[in-house]
Amino acid sequence: MRRNTEPLDEASKLIIEQLQEDGRRPYAAIGKAVGLSEAAVRQRVAKLVQSGVMQIVAVTDPMQVGLFRQAMLGLKVSGPIEPVADALAAMPEIDYVVVCAGRFDILCEAVCEDDADLLDLMSNRIRTVEGVRDVETMPYLRLHKQSYQWGTR
Repeated sequence: MRRNTEPLDEASKLIIEQLQEDGRRPYAAIGKAVGLSEAAVRQRVAKLVQSGVMQIVAVTDPMQVGLFRQAMLGLKVSGPIEPVADALAAMPEIDYVVVCAGRFDILCEAVCEDDADLLDLMSNRIRTVEGVRDVETMPYLRLHKQSYQWGTR
């Protein structure tokens, strides 16, 4: 994952906040809200995307698109952590991978069609990755909150 090393200026932060509220908001409307021209907003958005500061994506409700089983997975790893994180990140069912400290070495989220898919992912793919010592599966029962509007604090 690319990292931007330059601090964001106030105009870029305001643009990000506008897009977090509505990723389809027209550049002209964003420009009006932040005090820039449409062309300036377009250039800044392109730079923010290219530098890896942000992505503009369509977020779906997994259940509405046929993915009925989601779970958070906590992994304990023996040996180097990065190769295990890379292997997980390459799996299409895994949409989030973070290396962490504490009880687990890695947390990741799996989004699968059903329980059989999750079982296959766990048994035949994740548990066979070299270095995976233990996996704790926490299936989601109900999504209580999901938000992508944390701004640029």
